[in-house]
Amino acid sequence: MKAKGDLIQPIILAGGKGSRLWPMSRSARPKQFLSLTDDISLFQQTLLRLQNLTIYKQPLVITNSEYRFIVAEQALECEVELGTIVLEPVARNTAAAIAAASFLVSSEEKSQLAHVLASDHVIEADDAYLDALNIAKSSAQSGRLSTFGISPDGPATEYGYIEARKHEENDALEVIRFVEKPNKERAREMIESGNYYWNSGMFLFACDVFLKECRTHAPQVYSAAKSSVERATKDLDFIRLDPDSFAKSPNISVDYAVFENTTLASVVPSHFNWSDLGSWDAVWKVGKRDKADNLPRGNVTLNDTTGSVVISEKQHLVVNGLDDVIAIATQDAVYMGRLSDAQSVGSIVEKLKSKPDTVSLTEDHQTSYRPWGGYSSMEIGNRFQVKRIFVKPGKRLSLQKHHHRSEHWIIVAGTAEVELGEKKIILRENESVYIPQGELHRLHNPGKILLELIEVQTGSYFGEDDIIRIEDEFGRT
Repeated sequence: MKAKGDLIQPIILAGGKGSRLWPMSRSARPKQFLSLTDDISLFQQTLLRLQNLTIYKQPLVITNSEYRFIVAEQALECEVELGTIVLEPVARNTAAAIAAASFLVSSEEKSQLAHVLASDHVIEADDAYLDALNIAKSSAQSGRLSTFGISPDGPATEYGYIEARKHEENDALEVIRFVEKPNKERAREMIESGNYYWNSGMFLFACDVFLKECRTHAPQVYSAAKSSVERATKDLDFIRLDPDSFAKSPNISVDYAVFENTTLASVVPSHFNWSDLGSWDAVWKVGKRDKADNLPRGNVTLNDTTGSVVISEKQHLVVNGLDDVIAIATQDAVYMGRLSDAQSVGSIVEKLKSKPDTVSLTEDHQTSYRPWGGYSSMEIGNRFQVKRIFVKPGKRLSLQKHHHRSEHWIIVAGTAEVELGEKKIILRENESVYIPQGELHRLHNPGKILLELIEVQTGSYFGEDDIIRIEDEFGRT
């Protein structure tokens, strides 16, 4: 085991709300928390990749406030102990997030080495990964700001590039410039030159060096992040950055704010397998494909179909006689398109956002997840709504009431303990209870298996803001 001072502090960025993997990825459940290439989510894969205790400290995760319980629950599911979960009050891109995390890390050790990485990338942590990490660490120890440049295997247009040249001091290269996503012809020219790498969005640096460069080149980011940390508050197991301070930061990436302006930037040529899963064709490339080059997941049947991504979350999806297609079926939307045209999904999402009757399809899943479990909306009509509710073993919902609706609960599986006014009731499969409008109530799963029930709501309004919480284990009162 290495001495604690030699260990690297991982900083995981987990607050993104990407839309290019719609309809599965939405703002309420973005891609980092989805299982796209494995049985566990991309975020969980990232956590497990950092569990080498001879290299890394416990991860610091910085995320959006609305994802705080997903982060905690998914870490618990894969038995990873997190160091700190930091909550961004508003989205301000990567510069402010990394600066705030660096202030928190450096409060214990100013020159602490930090490895900044995304929560939604697929990376093979093999010997090539360790080699790149060691070069980046050596570069950071010499006072450089290291970024990881992926050796390109083709003229990709979906990535930014870094132009580099040999640096005399170590195996890291000197950054000449960052290049925005190019067109196909320009990408081919850059690849042929041999001096360009894909910009992975991963960094390794000493926190004090980064913060000094941030103060020089992005003073507004620096001061906003510093103030947000100084005025931060504790909330259960989370650190909430001060919202007024953090909101004053420019909405800018760390590349624009610091790395494109500093003279200390180095790029580490990296030869490990990497993908940012920024589109469905990227998922297809890294996924486990069948003999016909298809990537099937979920409840699907394929016939005479090749080179396609076919995924269904629930209903049976059948694809017959098609090639080069994306077919994604969620509980409330179906997307069909050419796999070779996967980059256009983002523009489709923008069209959906522009219409009041479809904007919710880009934001909410039919299934919503909570720290205690979650629920799926099954049917909604005039003065009624039907939901499926699932509660994890040992979990308890808030003590609450509603002003505008009554509820009927029918137990489908498991055991429920129901607080209803002054009474406590135990319900089992096929048993039910009525919750009158305005009555205090709470649901608890005292058993060792998942509790499932059907909830029928009747009344004039069914919004989540009609939940009046009296007591809550998760600090939501």
